[in-house]
Amino acid sequence: MYRADPRKWRPAPALTLLLALNLAACGNDDDPAQSGDDTTTATTTDATPDSQEDSTPTPPALPDDLTADWYGKGAPWKPGVHLPLAATVLHGELRDVRGLIHAHSIYSHDACDGKPVDEQGNDNLACLKDFRDDLCDVGHDFVLLTDHPDRLIDHEYPDLVLYDAKRGDTLVQRGGLTVANRAGCPGQRPTLIVAGCEGDTMPVGLEGHAGATKAERQKAYRGNASVDSFKRLHDNGALVLAQHTEDWTVDQLATLPFDGFEMYNVHANMVSKFKIIAQLLPLLTEEGKFPSPDLLLLPLVDEDPRYLETWGSLLARGVKRVGTMGTDCHQNTLTLKLADGERVDRYRRIMAWFSNHLLIAPKPDGSFDDRTLKDALKAGRNYGVFEVLGYAQGFDFHAREGGTAAQIGARMEMGSEPSLAKGVELVVRRPTVARRDPKSEAPKLILRLLRAREKGFDIVAETTSGDLRWTVDKPGAYRAEVRMVPSHLKAFAGGVPEIATREVVWILANPVYVKP
Repeated sequence: MYRADPRKWRPAPALTLLLALNLAACGNDDDPAQSGDDTTTATTTDATPDSQEDSTPTPPALPDDLTADWYGKGAPWKPGVHLPLAATVLHGELRDVRGLIHAHSIYSHDACDGKPVDEQGNDNLACLKDFRDDLCDVGHDFVLLTDHPDRLIDHEYPDLVLYDAKRGDTLVQRGGLTVANRAGCPGQRPTLIVAGCEGDTMPVGLEGHAGATKAERQKAYRGNASVDSFKRLHDNGALVLAQHTEDWTVDQLATLPFDGFEMYNVHANMVSKFKIIAQLLPLLTEEGKFPSPDLLLLPLVDEDPRYLETWGSLLARGVKRVGTMGTDCHQNTLTLKLADGERVDRYRRIMAWFSNHLLIAPKPDGSFDDRTLKDALKAGRNYGVFEVLGYAQGFDFHAREGGTAAQIGARMEMGSEPSLAKGVELVVRRPTVARRDPKSEAPKLILRLLRAREKGFDIVAETTSGDLRWTVDKPGAYRAEVRMVPSHLKAFAGGVPEIATREVVWILANPVYVKP
């Protein structure tokens, strides 16, 4: 009733090839969702004393909340190299963990080229191995699975969290029941795999099936977003997200008891890029013309105006919903093999395109589990990074409530509600590309603060140098983003120079809600 059946969308084979050739697509140069009359110039932390009035005290340096080294030391990063996030990256007292939200395994009917099982009904173990191997290769801390109900309802835990004792997995149990899997990865820390579902809605972090029988499960997962289905899902520990935001209205997202929605989704981005430039066809056969294989997807990175309009309208109405980045990997569509011998939609390639960064409150021993992740998600402490452009080191977005120019106020994270009456400063720390080749040209970064309004956002402050600090002058929902011209990728762009010259979004952060 509320949205199109996710099983119905699958590109035709001809479009599969065309999509792989869509390499010179340009961004939306006229984006009404990010324009506004109240744009101001930001104060940056790298301003020299000569640029300030004598009567204005210089703001103190911010406390060093972040560790200096997020991704270790070693050879310079290049496309296709995956860097695990260090376990000690802190934002205040919170730890940064990186992973996937919205991913499909062999327990989705349409995964693995639509063949999650063979004709005899045996699981596609080769595809399952791809998923597990590639998850370790990418080095994420967690994955919140979202398998479709058609196969999900027929299987039980611990299979649904991809448990494999031979790989060194360790089950996370609560009350004697399995709720997650610490999936073993040779030579590195495990990845936490948590079950979930994409049906009529998208519950993530299910702590057990939402029903003892297949009929009960079907009613919960295919319940037309009814009050009863939401209750069944919440009662089983899940947070209920709205997948494919383009299929939902603002009123539905505001009135139904959702916990969040997707601020970006791969499929929506792909569908919007089906206008193909025929001149690119020769690139497949001309040596040196094709870009580095892992940059194939870079021209698809583009904000969908429908997503921005819905997001802005929802926040402008005072509704709090966390935004997530939907990877939506299936390994079922783009079978064309690239120069590295891997298919376009290899799990590894899609998993590494971007990720969600949750700021969690770890346990005393530094560990976390499924509930730790859901607590952070529910609180709105999430930002997304397109790591296809490079790994972001040093990014931070938070508010400071109270204090003066001589005294830093209390730190408040994404999802918090600082009071304008006490004075609020928003802070965006300027990231760098981790382990960038020092011989490459530095990318241009634009830090922005945006205020939500109906049909989008207004830019209230931005800077191209230093950190961004801005004193809030009116209540509202404020989010941060970092945009990039990826000049450091010129050596990998092949015959498609637009890859390194087009401005694209790099980081999308959830909002701070400034109250009167």
